[in-house]
Amino acid sequence: MSLSDSLPQIAELIALMRENDVSRIDYEDEQVNVSVRFGGEVVMTQAVAPAGAAPTAVADTGGAPATEGAGNIVKSPMVGTFYRSPDPSAPPFASPGDRIEKGQVLCIIEAMKLMNEIESEVSGVIAEVLVDNGQAVQFGQPMFRIEAG
Repeated sequence: MSLSDSLPQIAELIALMRENDVSRIDYEDEQVNVSVRFGGEVVMTQAVAPAGAAPTAVADTGGAPATEGAGNIVKSPMVGTFYRSPDPSAPPFASPGDRIEKGQVLCIIEAMKLMNEIESEVSGVIAEVLVDNGQAVQFGQPMFRIEAG
């Protein structure tokens, strides 16, 4: 199946996004990999998946930090396992006291065997890490507190 053959399914995904107020979705099958984001760029690529790969879909409903108390709270955009670094021997992406910039990776959430990098929506200083490495996180669970600075 080519990308043009997948357009009806892509249109259906976009309609579902609008109906459910989802801002980003990634879809992948054996031959097509599509990422759609409202309010940003739309990226469509065609790729061959490794043999035996199962179709996956990951929806991102924002994950943007919400202001709570003193600082911004970064909440989990999905259910999964929280990791502070790319591998056990590497330093954490962000630790208390670290200055971070908008778009900088804060952590990884593993969901359905996919590693999802979670980026900061704001610049500031990490005031607190609210989740332990390797801990299961729920959708909307606070993970970091970032203070302006």
